[in-house]
Amino acid sequence: MRQITIQNPVSVRGVGLHTGKSVTLTFKPATANHGYRFQRVDLPEQPVIPADVKLVFSTNRGTSLRNGEAQVATVEHVLSALTGLQIDNVLMEIDGPELPIMDGTSMPFVEALREAGRTDLDAEREYFVVTEPISYKDELTGTELLALPSDNFEATVMIDFNSKVLGQQFAALHNLDDYVMDIAPCRTFVFVHELEKLLQMGLIKGGDLDNAIVIADRKMEQTELDELARKLGKQSVKVDSEGVLNTVKLHFQNEPARHKLLDVIGDLALIGKPIRGKIVATKPGHTANVEFAKILKKHLVEKRRLLGIPKYDPDKEPIYDVMHISKMLPHRYPFLLVDKVIEMSDHHVVGVKNVTMNEAFFQGHFPDNPVFPGVLQIEAMAQTGGILALNTVTDPGNWDTYFLKIDNTKFKAKVVPGDTLILKMELLEPIRRGIVHMQGTAYVGSKIVSEGELTAQIIRKNKEHGGNGG
Repeated sequence: MRQITIQNPVSVRGVGLHTGKSVTLTFKPATANHGYRFQRVDLPEQPVIPADVKLVFSTNRGTSLRNGEAQVATVEHVLSALTGLQIDNVLMEIDGPELPIMDGTSMPFVEALREAGRTDLDAEREYFVVTEPISYKDELTGTELLALPSDNFEATVMIDFNSKVLGQQFAALHNLDDYVMDIAPCRTFVFVHELEKLLQMGLIKGGDLDNAIVIADRKMEQTELDELARKLGKQSVKVDSEGVLNTVKLHFQNEPARHKLLDVIGDLALIGKPIRGKIVATKPGHTANVEFAKILKKHLVEKRRLLGIPKYDPDKEPIYDVMHISKMLPHRYPFLLVDKVIEMSDHHVVGVKNVTMNEAFFQGHFPDNPVFPGVLQIEAMAQTGGILALNTVTDPGNWDTYFLKIDNTKFKAKVVPGDTLILKMELLEPIRRGIVHMQGTAYVGSKIVSEGELTAQIIRKNKEHGGNGG
């Protein structure tokens, strides 16, 4: 199945649930493999925030992302809508710090995205296929999330707030085709006893009885109801027969459970790929959803690495030999650690480093036990990634590459003389302002020996820089 984007830009306007600020959200078409990205058009340089679970910095009454100094809050409903409609690539421009709450559901986003139309892209959709049970459990709260193999996406949710009014509720989605009718219209909810605390915390400034179900899980006197109405800016409120603190009837008897399912779908979209599997969630919440998403993302990355082992054919003419590489990189003996480049595209590069006993460092690392240093494996990855970055400029010999950050680095096996080190570097996001963020994986044969996330910057020579040489 091909990836999908929207056909035309479309905008919605509303207020943020917690900030109360009025914002405009504009959905724009995006290219294949772009994924979901937010852009703060109200900030200088209009920074982009990818919808990535590693950028989550808060799950307090919603899921919030931060990239550098830029933030965007309450992203779960719009991500749920995109997932439910099976749209793969969209740029979302927003002129404020929080997504609009609208009516507390994902339906306004669904309607806008449907209005925008759909366009097939020239790339196949890549799924995260669940092939074995994957689980997360919080022993303290009893929250549990489980992913099981299935031919398509489906999900079930059970909630239990120990409330006489709400009780235990179940909800299920057996196919994404049912999302619009069964899940999208379901509103967020809150208990009366939580309202006072949220108001004191400076949250729900944009909340009212039109965009949230307020559940009265205890008997309330009229004076208390009047005071609550005053704080919410309403003339009056009352408790109906179902224990809901407004006159709007529930869309479904189990609407709260269905909304929790809506949230699970939105939060799990942060793994970056649509899921082909069954999600079983017991007492889920944003914190648990995000922790589970991190586990799924780890499995996804590992599968991609193992499936994407480069095939090295020594008889095949390389894209770049060492002489060409020397014209691109400033490194020389004993620090040039890439012998040839065998693959390259707009988003990845594969280099080769032949390890021999003649390497100078083997004299001291270690006598009678030669081991290729892990730090030099990372350096070799960086040089390989630098070749991809420098391939985007017309005069690569006049640029240098500098490390900015190294994250999540692991060394899994020794590299010794006689090994052929295959260095695969994949862009994690498009290169902007010379910043290159890549996933690096080093193989010997079919075995991963090291890996890490590398961030570097290419800078024209003779200009100031703040990083370390790569």
